[in-house]
Amino acid sequence: MDYIFADLHIHSKFSQATSEKMDFENLARYGIIKGLDIIGTGDFTHPAWLNEIQTKLDEIDETGMFIHKDKNFGDVYFTMTGEVNNIFDFEGSKKQIHNVIFTPNLEIASQINDELSKFGNLESDARPDLHLPPAELVEIVLGISKDNEVIPAHIWTSWFGVLGARGFDSLKDCYQDQLKNIHALETGLSSDPQMNWRLSSLDNYTLISNSDCHSPWVHRLGREANVFDLDLENLTYFKIVEAVRKKDLVMTIEVDPSYGKYHFTGHRKGKKGHEHSSVCLSPKESMKLGNKCPVCGKKMTIGVLQRVKELADREEDFLPENSIPFKRLIPLTEIISSTIGIKSPFSKTVWAEYLKMVNKFGNEYKIMLEIPEEEMLEISSKEIVDAILKVRKGDIIVLPGFDGEYGRPIFREIEDSEEHIDSLEEVDKLEKEKIKQKKKGQLQLNDFT
Repeated sequence: MDYIFADLHIHSKFSQATSEKMDFENLARYGIIKGLDIIGTGDFTHPAWLNEIQTKLDEIDETGMFIHKDKNFGDVYFTMTGEVNNIFDFEGSKKQIHNVIFTPNLEIASQINDELSKFGNLESDARPDLHLPPAELVEIVLGISKDNEVIPAHIWTSWFGVLGARGFDSLKDCYQDQLKNIHALETGLSSDPQMNWRLSSLDNYTLISNSDCHSPWVHRLGREANVFDLDLENLTYFKIVEAVRKKDLVMTIEVDPSYGKYHFTGHRKGKKGHEHSSVCLSPKESMKLGNKCPVCGKKMTIGVLQRVKELADREEDFLPENSIPFKRLIPLTEIISSTIGIKSPFSKTVWAEYLKMVNKFGNEYKIMLEIPEEEMLEISSKEIVDAILKVRKGDIIVLPGFDGEYGRPIFREIEDSEEHIDSLEEVDKLEKEKIKQKKKGQLQLNDFT
């Protein structure tokens, strides 16, 4: 497989709630074993991180592609990206919308930072709060260079997504006269392309997927990614942006949307202001209750699945023409830890098994997408290999994430998992049957086998 795998939206150690290990050395180290060819730098708006980009990375011949100066980390390319939080008033209410900016080089990045510093303190957080509407952000960034790109981030998330429960009912309302300059949308962990295909208004946009990770570990970095059919030796920033603008992707890598932290509606256990047991509801049950928590009576965090259903004008299985295929995967360390009954993907036992497989087969994506069953069985257990094959086929159960809590994949047989499904009493019978069924909508691409 000679495709290019790219995770273009990540964060640095200078972002809030981010691991101190989010540096270029760890990003390159773990990116290599994940199978990533390109990683977005993230956070170029932060002065300290921009300085690290300047001091630790070299640009390759004005291509907009960067490589670590230490040749031990030379197998991963970087390209400059960063996320901002737009804070603004709209029709009497306060909105906050996240956007990702792509830019080709340090000079243009510095010009962007000079302009954006007029609207917020870029040193306070590497995902800075900017007091200006998204339409004005797009106008400013593209006014500096037409080679820049602005992409709405994780568009369905409840708090900061443009189409999320606290966002807008249409892209036009948010981006106004600058909507013509929006070419792509980031689906986020709690939705996948199939969910987005239910809205005809999104047909003209390229759907991209990125990890938005806050730590460099392989169950975070590259858990979602974009796959390009580009020549690695002649790769440029401009070819990547052109492919995104023209919908020219081979496919995207997605986690099962139930795995995302905001897929279902609810309140998680112990959340401040909701000191009670977790409440996790399907859209049907949530809407039946008027979106109010059955325990505390307060408004719940509306999940992505419910929000999509509210805005959808198509059936669940609709497939648009010229849609980009996608493949649902679960991070390999989580597959191993779930299969062998160890909760933490950081355990020595899990890592020993993971590294044994990666050292043999090259990287995680190869294992998850293309290594034949018989070859995996030569070095790993039947239980782990069976779980990998189930993920390839989309034949797994994921108990839905909600209100900031990740979903939980289950790799045992469905009959053995019945007690776990029933523990979510709020998931109505219809939704339970959907969870039991083999996930539909994955375009298999021959399963890369």
